[in-house]
Amino acid sequence: MTSITNMLIHSVIIVLSFVLTFFCVKDAQADNRLRVLTWEGYVTQEDVGKVNALLKKQGYKYRVEIVSPYAQGADQMFDLIRAKQCDITFLTLFFIKMQKEKTAKLIQAINIKSPRLTNYAHLYPNLIELDMGMNSKNQPLYIPWGGGIYGFYINRNKVIEEQVPQSVNALWLDKWKHKFSLNKSQEWYNLGLALMKQNLSPFSLYQALQEEDRQRVRQISDPKGQLQQELSSLYSAAGDFWETAPKFHPDLLIVSSWGPDIYAENAKGANWQLIDFKEGHMAWLDTINFVKGLEGRKLEAAEIFANYFISKQVQTRVSRELSMVPASKLAPANTMLGDAMSILKENMFVPPYDHSSYEIMKKMTDKASKDAKQDVSQESASH
Repeated sequence: MTSITNMLIHSVIIVLSFVLTFFCVKDAQADNRLRVLTWEGYVTQEDVGKVNALLKKQGYKYRVEIVSPYAQGADQMFDLIRAKQCDITFLTLFFIKMQKEKTAKLIQAINIKSPRLTNYAHLYPNLIELDMGMNSKNQPLYIPWGGGIYGFYINRNKVIEEQVPQSVNALWLDKWKHKFSLNKSQEWYNLGLALMKQNLSPFSLYQALQEEDRQRVRQISDPKGQLQQELSSLYSAAGDFWETAPKFHPDLLIVSSWGPDIYAENAKGANWQLIDFKEGHMAWLDTINFVKGLEGRKLEAAEIFANYFISKQVQTRVSRELSMVPASKLAPANTMLGDAMSILKENMFVPPYDHSSYEIMKKMTDKASKDAKQDVSQESASH
């Protein structure tokens, strides 16, 4: 009996040793991961290989791992950061301080003087130290990576230069009725267009709420007011609404887009060109961020990753392949949009909307959609 008992104890010890070894190895592997939450297309497998090679060459044991699923929006990214599912993120700038700065509290300040961030000095000066990306100590919570605009592109194969509109006001003209598209998933951009038509900042509602100007908020959001009428007219005039990517229907002469889709379409032989509205363009900036808790060698590895992604090589891809505006002066300017100094204006960056802003904007855009559907029904009935 004693020998059998000893054999059982010995077997249990072997099994426990195996289990402990398995989990120790697994934990060690997990600790060696540098997990990156990014938008699809931003970080390629070639990039991963090159950063891993850089880390290995410099004596770091960390390896880049892309988080699945890809980034999809502010709330989803916040949830993944809060659940400690990532170390590095590619947050859109205005996500950082949205909803009472909840995401800002989960990411840490960037040491822009780090000897591993040598490419930081080559970033466009108008993209660094933007207020909505700074913490209370005036330290940046982001590294600029690449930006873009809510742009409107015209089919130059069908429209001659003399007929290209110069102002957002053109979207309300009969000439372009049902000939342009609008984005459906981020409708505050469309409200911005209606405000721009009135020669106001596209973010006037947000600014009024921040200033606690209740009379101004009521005036802007009045369901029977001029702005609501303009917004409803815009929705009625649109020929198409898109969720994630614009469609290129034959009847559309003007297509709204974030940019990359235009590059892909032109690569097929199309000729969509940006309309340079005199009012400017509502802009966005995607950034690189470090999640709180990164320190020591792992933080250094994250800085090496970030430095690679603001290098001339990657920033050139941002410009040429993603049809975005690169953050680095070393990269060639986007041929369609121009460089960051000319296209990404500080007063045109989308602000960190709060809950109150979203509630009001949703009511207004929902009403505009409803009014547009009624107009379509009436037009169909009259025919």
